[in-house]
Amino acid sequence: MSNSPIFNIAIIAHVDHGKTTLVDAMLRQSGTFRTNESVADRVMDSNDLEKERGITILAKNTAIHYKNSKINIVDTPGHADFGGEVERALKMVDGVVLLVDASEGPLPQTRYVLSKALEAGLTPILVINKIDRPDARPQEVINEVYDLFIDLDASEDVLEFPIIYTNGKAGTATMDLAQPGTDLQPLFELIIATIPVSTGDPEGPLQILVTNLDYSDYLGRLAIGRVFNGTLKTGQEVAVSKINGSLETVKITKLFSFDGLKRTDITETVTGDIVAIAGVPGITIGESFTSVENPKPLPLIKIDEPTIAINFSVNNSPFAGREGKYVTSRNIKERLDRELLTNVSIRVEDTGSPETFKVLGRGELQLSVLIEMMRREGFELMVSRPQIVTKRIDGELMEPSEILTIDIPESFVGTVIERLGPRKGEMVKMGNHGSGRVRMEFKVPSRGLIGLRNEMLTETRGTIVMNSISGDYIPYQGEIPQRQSGALISDRQGTTTMYALDMIQERGVLFLPDGAEVYEGMLVGEHSRDNDLDVNAVREKKLTNMRASGSDDAVRLVPYKVLTLEQSIEFIAEDELVEVTPKSIRMRKKILQANRRPKKGQGGPQE
Repeated sequence: MSNSPIFNIAIIAHVDHGKTTLVDAMLRQSGTFRTNESVADRVMDSNDLEKERGITILAKNTAIHYKNSKINIVDTPGHADFGGEVERALKMVDGVVLLVDASEGPLPQTRYVLSKALEAGLTPILVINKIDRPDARPQEVINEVYDLFIDLDASEDVLEFPIIYTNGKAGTATMDLAQPGTDLQPLFELIIATIPVSTGDPEGPLQILVTNLDYSDYLGRLAIGRVFNGTLKTGQEVAVSKINGSLETVKITKLFSFDGLKRTDITETVTGDIVAIAGVPGITIGESFTSVENPKPLPLIKIDEPTIAINFSVNNSPFAGREGKYVTSRNIKERLDRELLTNVSIRVEDTGSPETFKVLGRGELQLSVLIEMMRREGFELMVSRPQIVTKRIDGELMEPSEILTIDIPESFVGTVIERLGPRKGEMVKMGNHGSGRVRMEFKVPSRGLIGLRNEMLTETRGTIVMNSISGDYIPYQGEIPQRQSGALISDRQGTTTMYALDMIQERGVLFLPDGAEVYEGMLVGEHSRDNDLDVNAVREKKLTNMRASGSDDAVRLVPYKVLTLEQSIEFIAEDELVEVTPKSIRMRKKILQANRRPKKGQGGPQE
């Protein structure tokens, strides 16, 4: 293996442009799996949430052998919310395969991941994927990609990148659209011909940068990183350069290299390879292994600043402790501390209360994924409405912005502009691809996007496609109106009845069915007006209240609206919280008792 040239590449793209599917095909065609082996689709998406949502959340690496070469492949997330995963993944590689959908062309995350790759000076290969789509427009997309490279100030030599066309699902690639491909051999050949061979001095001082972590029940924490220089052997004593700048001497118990999706035992490392190292309990991302005698640690990984913060609190609702296994502040703190070890792009700050923790991240999606993971692990907690992270630059208050790309039918252009106006959205670009759809680009304060997706889906009847990436900091834009509607709030504890809900449904949109348990202060629906309204959702029909025969059968409840975790977090106002348990997602007021809440246009209790 030491004589085999090693190529390290990352596959980067906008979300859903086919990265993971293409890696699947590369693994299959390189002989990684046995002929009769049963393998799931999108095998690199190992996390349950990744499989359900069809997105990559965690950067992962695999390796294939082609002819006499080893190709280490890092599959990266496409969402900007998981930018920390992308940035550290790019530290391991020498080149990138930029994947672009043959119909959609470059989108916001394409720009984001490409800018990171160009900053790192990596060699690009352009892959136009999904060429089998009936609406594919490969030549136009290539021109758009060139425009993107120029827009990102790419140098002349970088603009000479090679182009290949693929159908990831069918596992075919071709350099010429006139000659359909039969397999991915042209892609393998192009990688070996274009990407620089990983180099380094095997006799030099040891330098291995830790860019990922894994865990083994038998070996404990595993540090995954690239060997830049030197050679590491099992049983060897090495220095670990810690985040705080100190050096700690440790003994290496086991070493692994990657082969397909498996880890293989090795006794010493090869320069340029990506390896897993066991025997270092406190190791974390960004630290590096170096020589004890001649320490030359590598620079720490620099990650973009968080832009969104959400408060995580202990659940104190009347239903607290019913469904969860981990319910105390100590449980939540230990879980967040554990997340900090592997998630480089989040931070946790104290709030002055022992029961509340401020969690800062790159976006709502990233933090909602963390909340969903905790929920599935058995945690109960309450989370607040997202807040933006402001900072002062030269004495001026600044806030983060986002570049928002919207793809909609022509008939909804006016609606979109009207909705983004109050959210301080500024249009910077607008184009029509001639398909009856318009692509618009806006610069919007990050807080202007909170709750926007649900509103836009409703206004455009589900036809909108929205994507955004982090922009720069802009001067604080002043007040942005929040949710325009009020809430329907239960004024007592009990079980909802059809009789009560039938009378309430004319006041707004219900969130709960008949027979659901509620408590005082819990949101049962969205009010059709802008004020909150306390309602009795548990009232039962009195036996003395006689009706004509058959009138009870006439009660028909309108289908209630089920909000997902993300939708609930976007929906709540400043004085509301989302209660998250393993089985339930409930919205509630911070102050549950009606007589203790500020009235602020309250409609008064409903009789």
